[in-house]
Amino acid sequence: MRPEQFAPQDQERLLPTPGGQMAYRCLGCGGHHGIEKLLYTCPNCGQVLLIEDRAFDRLKALDGPGWRRIFDLRRMLNIPALKGVFRYAELLAPVIPLDSVLYLGEGHTPIVEASPLLKQTLGLDFAFKNDGQNPSASFKDRGMAVALSYINYLIKHRGAGQILSICASTGDTSAAAALYGAYLAPAVKSAVLLPRGKVTPQQLSQPLGAGAAVLEIPGVFDDCMKVVEHLADNYQVALLNSKNAWRILGQESYAYELAQDLDWDMTGRLVLAPIGNAGNISAIMSGFMKLLDLGVITSLPKIIGVQSHHADPVFQYYQQSSPEKRVWRPVTVQASTAQAAMIGNPVSMPRVIELARRYDDLFGGGGFYVVQVSEQQIMDHMILANRHGHIVCTQGGESLAGLAQARAAGLVGASERAICDATAHQLKFAGFQQMYFENSFPAEFGVSPRPELVNMPQLVAALPEEQLPAPGRPLEPQAFRRFVEATSDAVAARLGLEKK
Repeated sequence: MRPEQFAPQDQERLLPTPGGQMAYRCLGCGGHHGIEKLLYTCPNCGQVLLIEDRAFDRLKALDGPGWRRIFDLRRMLNIPALKGVFRYAELLAPVIPLDSVLYLGEGHTPIVEASPLLKQTLGLDFAFKNDGQNPSASFKDRGMAVALSYINYLIKHRGAGQILSICASTGDTSAAAALYGAYLAPAVKSAVLLPRGKVTPQQLSQPLGAGAAVLEIPGVFDDCMKVVEHLADNYQVALLNSKNAWRILGQESYAYELAQDLDWDMTGRLVLAPIGNAGNISAIMSGFMKLLDLGVITSLPKIIGVQSHHADPVFQYYQQSSPEKRVWRPVTVQASTAQAAMIGNPVSMPRVIELARRYDDLFGGGGFYVVQVSEQQIMDHMILANRHGHIVCTQGGESLAGLAQARAAGLVGASERAICDATAHQLKFAGFQQMYFENSFPAEFGVSPRPELVNMPQLVAALPEEQLPAPGRPLEPQAFRRFVEATSDAVAARLGLEKK
């Protein structure tokens, strides 16, 4: 529909207009800084930043039901800039005009109910939100849509020259950054730093295909991140990791979409998300709190972060139940199948600490938890989910394993309904599935396949080799009929088929 086709009373707020008073707020000293240029840490104390709309309360001129109606009506618009995460422009980055919004098809990924048999197997009512159905096949596109839209705004309206974007990545961030940067070429060029040998071939192919400069660095993600931070501090580059607060804003759209697709009713809901650099779970909490503040939702869902025992600094931090006794300590990571979460020193940890405290207070206690799962559990649950008709990556397996672990720990009530975050597409991690089926995981992963979950191709060769067709060697008609009949009989026997 076109805006003029809506009722007059709905047209006033149907299209967002630039506004608000966006500012960086330091989580260390509390200082505020203007958004005229990209900042990643506080110029005064070096701490991590959040972006806040200091005029957010102006949005309360419209009540919660009013905002629900506006967001629901925008579903019917055929305006590309409002088809993605900027459907919620007032909650994300109202300073960005629609002519600067970059839309590549991101957002509004489906919520897929777990199959009846899978629910029965786990004894839980849950669904997956398949963020692997974003353009670059991961949730990172949400943040890139906002971060690159802001860069596009700086180029189009603020006279910024050519920009080199740079990021460290375990795969998904680099794919998203390179894709969105390529769309803005030649104004934006992309470079990505990857830990050598720690990215799947499928993920490596993505930034290469998008034309980014791909630089492999010895070590793990945390080492790459330190190099990128040094570059951002000392050179003219645009950092696109979650240290970029615009990225975090984009990730909030996950919460908005989830609430809208559940008809704005979060009562008795539980959201599970893997924790890597801690930006996504921070954004999810922030998004739900904004919705609650505006009266768009009337209750908060419980949030559970999940970490592998091979990369669990956030879990270790929250093991101490007394907040005043908690001490933040990065960890040395070990090999993990959940590669996007294989981070021992997440840059967004200060965001988690503040937002989780606020979230817990609004929830009335017990609103935020972190659970730990093993590499074996991650792979078992990834294969289990896909065996039941889902498209789940290793991080999605981590979420599902976390749900089972949370239930065992008594964190999931009998009436609660869970949403598991499947952050990327299954095909990005097909190599891990193959290692599981072939029982070829290196020892450091600690993964052994469960026989009932293994699936391998089976050769059906019903005749001697010389009687089988081959490329460039077709069979004569009579020989081909024998081949078809013999092979069909062998397939029928293998599958236990009965004749008509």
